[in-house]
Amino acid sequence: MKIDKKIIKELSDYLEEFNLTELEYTDKDTKIKVSKNNVSINNQTVPNNNLNQSTETQKISNITKSGIEVKSPIIGTAYHAPEPGAKKFVEIGKKIKKGDTVMIVEAMKTMNHVPSSADGTVKEICIEDGQPVEFGQTIIILE
Repeated sequence: MKIDKKIIKELSDYLEEFNLTELEYTDKDTKIKVSKNNVSINNQTVPNNNLNQSTETQKISNITKSGIEVKSPIIGTAYHAPEPGAKKFVEIGKKIKKGDTVMIVEAMKTMNHVPSSADGTVKEICIEDGQPVEFGQTIIILE
């Protein structure tokens, strides 16, 4: 994968221009997240002071080449199973079909089943059980 330094530089300039701490850019299957305060590579956060300050790497916080993202349709609390101790809806490596329930998001005491937006194999589960989620936040990634 070739990283376009021009895009990273432009995003970094936007951080300064608009006084932002973080900015995310997505195009097809490439996601670039630029941050002032820290760098995270594959969801592991590393303080900036551990990196060479003169490199562009300092400003890259997350570049992910991913598959199909299934996103949360609402704000709430995500659950992997229909009830505590029950079998999880999905596991990494499990094949699922479009429309299969991948998680439940509870909002205002209502349990909302989140369907898969496509057929595929679960590559990554991005949300912990019981974790709060935002509208549009990626909850799983399919291959």
